[in-house]
Amino acid sequence: MRVGIVGAGRIGGNCARQFAKAGHEVMLSFSRDPSKLEALVAEIGHAASVGTPAEAAAFGEIVVLSVPWDAIDDALDQVGTLEGRIVIDTTNQYGKVELPPDGVTAAAFNAGRIRRARYTKSFNTLTSRFQAEAAERKGEGRVVQWICGDDAEAKRVVAGLIEDAGYVPIDLGGTVGCEVMEAPRRDGAVYGEEYHRADGERVAAAVAAGERIPPTPAY
Repeated sequence: MRVGIVGAGRIGGNCARQFAKAGHEVMLSFSRDPSKLEALVAEIGHAASVGTPAEAAAFGEIVVLSVPWDAIDDALDQVGTLEGRIVIDTTNQYGKVELPPDGVTAAAFNAGRIRRARYTKSFNTLTSRFQAEAAERKGEGRVVQWICGDDAEAKRVVAGLIEDAGYVPIDLGGTVGCEVMEAPRRDGAVYGEEYHRADGERVAAAVAAGERIPPTPAY
């Protein structure tokens, strides 16, 4: 599968590394320092290349949006159309501009900004360092990457990519009700916390039932 990465910093860079390890092709874009993209391509090898955001979007069957919150509008302007593309949004609402209004999730807000794309949100709840370390785990110790989105088929494709990258995908439903996977870290949320499959499935069941999620596990 071809994956365009718009914003190949810590989270986007880790996504690129893990996807390439799994045999996918990646195109990296959107950096203030193009030499950093070239260095990452050299690290990853033949499965990676560098392009403009528009080229990365055209290249990717899936497009990862992984830029600082306040840079989203600029990134989307450079990308151009994402119509029909599956998008994985890794961003969190740490910024000063274009913040979601009260009562609106960041996922629902961004889904509205990225019109006509097949929007999903994932890879946003854990630090890049932890994600890189956790991708090497096997068996019951594998770590959950949560997904939300309103396109069931898009989420299925993203779930396969998450599995390929070394994690456990767990679907938390649509963009409107995904508060538990969004910043900040707090009681009653999964953001910033490590979960394995069994505990993650209990969280998903609670969210689907409209109930408070179980206490955060300790491993």
